[in-house]
Amino acid sequence: MSDATLHSTTQDPDDFAVQIADQVESFLVAVVEVAKGDEPDSAVPFLLLQLSQLLLAGGRLGAHADFLPEERYEPDLGPEPDVDELRERYAALLAPVDVYSEVFDPYEPRTAPVPARISDGLADIVADLRHGMAHYRAGRTAEALWWWQFSYFSNWGTTASAALRALQSLVVHVRLNQPLPALDGLDTDQDLADESLDEEAGRVMAEEIGAPPGHAPGPLT
Repeated sequence: MSDATLHSTTQDPDDFAVQIADQVESFLVAVVEVAKGDEPDSAVPFLLLQLSQLLLAGGRLGAHADFLPEERYEPDLGPEPDVDELRERYAALLAPVDVYSEVFDPYEPRTAPVPARISDGLADIVADLRHGMAHYRAGRTAEALWWWQFSYFSNWGTTASAALRALQSLVVHVRLNQPLPALDGLDTDQDLADESLDEEAGRVMAEEIGAPPGHAPGPLT
């Protein structure tokens, strides 16, 4: 979607809300395009770039004073757009490397790593960003900024940071020709508190990820 339809013609392109909305919209468009699977070889580095740029917007929101919505109660946005298809397409596209390990709170002592999925994270981020974008398109700029800032603190900021770290690690393994520890037997319903992640990770996955991660799914509707 072009800026002409995303923003009012009276809005200043240097305005904070306009810049954040542009970054959010750019990410939303990009992740849908990548999910089509037309260029599976470039999916990981392209997602790395998109999440890096999105987290710049998140950092700006996090550094800003708290936004307050103009209304006491959030206006009804109607049914939330379904992100399950997007989630499934990324799960197929990233199948060999979708699951990774993450420590949710690095400041909590002795926190055990837990398995997570890049595909789940991307779908959750998209859901949060689309929610705020619906407010922005309806002209409720303060509500949109409040939602994007709140959900950055409560969900999508942490999720995007974790997914970015996983993707960056994948790129490092490929570029430096380093074997990737096996994670194929790891899934998100497992509790790793009583078992070493290193032991779990060393079981089943291929030695390298030089091949494209997954096969391109069909057209995205």
